[in-house]
Amino acid sequence: MTQHSATKPPPSMTPPPADGTSPIPRSADPSPGERGEPGAPGVGRLIGLDLARGLAVFGMYAAHVGPDPSEGGVTGFLMELAHGRSSALFAFLAGFAVVLITGRSVPKTGRAGRQAVAKVVIRAVILLAVGTALTMSGTPVEVILAFYGVYFLLVLPLYRLGAGPLAVIAAGTALVLPQVLYVLRQTVLDSGVGPEGGYDGPVSLLFTGSYPALTWIPFVIAGMAVARLDLTATAVRARLALAGVALAVVGYGGSWLAIHLVPGAYAAIGASTWGGDPGDLWWSDTGGYPFDSAHALLVASPHSETTLSIVASTGVAIAVVAGCLSAMDAFPRLGRLARPVVAVGSMSLTAYVLHIVGIQLLGIEELPGSPLHVLLGFIAAVMVFATVWSRYASRGPLEWLMAKATGVARHVR
Repeated sequence: MTQHSATKPPPSMTPPPADGTSPIPRSADPSPGERGEPGAPGVGRLIGLDLARGLAVFGMYAAHVGPDPSEGGVTGFLMELAHGRSSALFAFLAGFAVVLITGRSVPKTGRAGRQAVAKVVIRAVILLAVGTALTMSGTPVEVILAFYGVYFLLVLPLYRLGAGPLAVIAAGTALVLPQVLYVLRQTVLDSGVGPEGGYDGPVSLLFTGSYPALTWIPFVIAGMAVARLDLTATAVRARLALAGVALAVVGYGGSWLAIHLVPGAYAAIGASTWGGDPGDLWWSDTGGYPFDSAHALLVASPHSETTLSIVASTGVAIAVVAGCLSAMDAFPRLGRLARPVVAVGSMSLTAYVLHIVGIQLLGIEELPGSPLHVLLGFIAAVMVFATVWSRYASRGPLEWLMAKATGVARHVR
């Protein structure tokens, strides 16, 4: 496989060490190629990952403070693309976090391995605490951070596995766990004490919340599998891009066919949603979620927690990451043009929390539904902040605090 060298990125674009990252950190022990040392192969520190993180941040912004997708038109279509898929990209990149902290090329063992595991655990606990605090603040946003913490803890036992076994586990969990969740949800709803009855805490994080760990850990495990690959190799990126497109086609295309061809599916799904065209549930969630029908397992809309949805969103995430990595490598000038987005991606935890604070301060209660200029204002503000901050510090403010907290792992023997 051919590898391409790239010019070392300018100082303002050089990513910080992993200990100071957002929920999706860079390598804690980068190889020479990842460090961008002179003569080393690869693309510096894989700046394309920060580009992907930045796009994920903007997607989350669009889902929360953008116009309502139901308004239609080009803007509505673009907003709908962000719904669910950006959070799935975040979860996918969380898999990179675990691998990069615990050793990307070769998993760490011995004392170094124990310290790496401790870092992941500390990070998970902090995210659980921060996410819970933000949720308890009354924000209208379905905060993902606490779920992130659970994902880290659940997949940590897999950190020593290679790309092949991880890919098999990701596929297996995507095939099995959505059916398990459906059965559990039907049982909970039939008991009359489902989400409407006030389930929260661990039950919400694992089963009934907006990002239930039971059906979101396949994204994380898939990210771990991809992180194990030689992402500096052009051939690997090309295969990843093709695989991502293929998974998206299988997920969304399979759902479209199932909804329209399985006898009774279209009518059953339409009767159990609260609006919209049930035929759109192969990709859109504007019609709601038909949880009370077994035909719900045929849709692929975001947050439907089905196998087809996971397959499709994983494909989109893989394609986005492969595209960002390839674009940053093939077009050196893109690095300068995309610097503000890369800067946001390098401090995605800070960027995420800032937008929740902004929503609270502005008193935004209807999500989504804000005018387009509100979304553009949020994006512009965070890009300016991140670009200026990155000129004077190697880590975002919350990433710096995370580094201090996880630094205690060095005392692990």
